Amino acid sequence: MKIRFLYQLVISHLGVILVAFLLLSIFFSYYIESFVYQNKSKELISYGKNILVSLENNDYGPEVVLNQYGEVLAGRNISFSLFDKDGNILYPTGFPVPDVKLTDVALEKITGGSPLVVRDRIKGSKHEVTLVALPYLINDRLAGGILLTSPISGSNVMISQINHYLIYAILIALAVSLLLSWLLSRIHVNRIKRIQKATSIVSSGDYSVKIPASHFDDEIQELGNDFNIMVDKINRSMEEISSLESRRRQFMSDVSHELKTPLTTIYGVLEGLNHNMIPEKERQNGIALVTKEAKRLIRLINENLDYDKIRSDQILLFIQEIQVLEIIEVIKEQLYIQAAEKNIEILIQADEQLIIFADYDRLLQILINIVKNSIQFTTDGTIYIRGKENEQETIIEVEDTGIGIEESEVENIWRRFYKADVSRTNNPFGEFGLGLSIVKKLVELHNGKIEVFSVKNKGTKFILRFPKTKDDLTDSFLA
Repeated sequence: MKIRFLYQLVISHLGVILVAFLLLSIFFSYYIESFVYQNKSKELISYGKNILVSLENNDYGPEVVLNQYGEVLAGRNISFSLFDKDGNILYPTGFPVPDVKLTDVALEKITGGSPLVVRDRIKGSKHEVTLVALPYLINDRLAGGILLTSPISGSNVMISQINHYLIYAILIALAVSLLLSWLLSRIHVNRIKRIQKATSIVSSGDYSVKIPASHFDDEIQELGNDFNIMVDKINRSMEEISSLESRRRQFMSDVSHELKTPLTTIYGVLEGLNHNMIPEKERQNGIALVTKEAKRLIRLINENLDYDKIRSDQILLFIQEIQVLEIIEVIKEQLYIQAAEKNIEILIQADEQLIIFADYDRLLQILINIVKNSIQFTTDGTIYIRGKENEQETIIEVEDTGIGIEESEVENIWRRFYKADVSRTNNPFGEFGLGLSIVKKLVELHNGKIEVFSVKNKGTKFILRFPKTKDDLTDSFLA
């Protein structure tokens, strides 16, 4: 059977309230009854003590005293009797109680001087009475006493009236509680419904929904906040997926273009050689062209494989002490011709004593990628390669005077397949936009940091920071 959550809340609230009121009414009735009974007992004990004192210290005789108290107590519906040491009634007055005699057990209890209080039903009477027996002692021996009785019917009437008022109060409280429970349950159910509706919208593929803030700082609000955080993360993930898909399509386009061109060239030259369509004097040029295009294909494939190895932590670093000036001179020599083709001057600056702890081949790979990137986006300019140090780090800077990068694009250059100039699909360096992604991963494997600062049309500056000591390098990647 399906029961709406609203009704579940209301029923549970009413159930708790009913149980609470039931227990409260039981305890309250018991308390009132005990309170009235104790007050009545104290009243009878007080009258009994006064009578005994008056009988002991009177100048008019016991008859006068007993008659006076009899008239007073009769008006309060209280009767009293005197009894001897054996429990026999000696003097009934007011409303004498027939066939009343204290038992030996009762006499033994009051012998110590303490009054005896009993709540019982007397023979021949339909109502319960409160009986109080006070001893009269002479030389610490029981000589007799006084027995006072009062019917409980009057007390029961008062207790009954209190219970009636208590029932009315419970009914009114239940009505108010039902109304408040309904309103509060409705509010909370509506809040849950908003989350349910938003969840349904998200499940349909719309991730723009938001749960509005609530005045209640409770678990439902926390659930709403978590839902909003979840949707934000989904949105970012979808944007990332969309971006990855876009870059994947761009990557496939680049792959098709970059692989098709050298393969077409290789195939054409091989066909010409196979059918003797290339003159003898041009064959060496054809073979050189095939070799160049084959190396280009190998470089493209290795670049992708290298990136995946680095990302999956499948490489080991062979850390050694390297002279910074020596390695940047090697970079300058390797890339001198490519820089000269674009009228670029490479200037180096570093102290001969400056050293760096790194993997030689990987450091060479890092710097070649960065300098090639600078050559790619610089024409008729200068590239500066500097080495320096501070107390904690060895620093290498590569700065160019090229076209720079838009500020909004700076963080994107580390992403795989990203190319700042997507129209530039036919270039000899970083064909797939993997170079800087590899650079960042390699620097991080050295426990280093890489920063880039760029101003559009003014140039770009890369700053590489490496730990100054070998002990600060990542142990898990050291050979």
